[in-house]
Amino acid sequence: MSTFVLDCSVALAWLFQDEAGPNTDQLLKELRDDDRNAIVPNLWRLELGNVLVQAERHGRITAAQLTTALELVRTLPITTDAETDSRAFREILNLARATSLTTYDASYLELAMRHGLPLATLDKALIRAARRVAVNTLPA
Repeated sequence: MSTFVLDCSVALAWLFQDEAGPNTDQLLKELRDDDRNAIVPNLWRLELGNVLVQAERHGRITAAQLTTALELVRTLPITTDAETDSRAFREILNLARATSLTTYDASYLELAMRHGLPLATLDKALIRAARRVAVNTLPA
């Protein structure tokens, strides 16, 4: 069973030292060492991969660092939600409209709402929207 929904912004803090902080580091430690696990919408790997490719293209990371980042992500207990696609044009689109989020961000919020899980995000708009619909956010 998953213990939180993982947004790309938190995963990026794990992969880029200049975005890391004590709270994101603690969440990673708990995910690695404790009985915690994360669930993500099916777009998460594409979103994360795109950021990493763009970082490499712009000289922020090397090809070796990209490979290392992907290896870290592969070792983490992260489950992909199977229902994101079927909810895209109903629940997620309506939630995006109601909260002024992108459909991408709304997919994370919808997943947290559906499973009754906290949402791990650093995205300010997503945090505000989560508060409006009574979804707890991490890191605290």
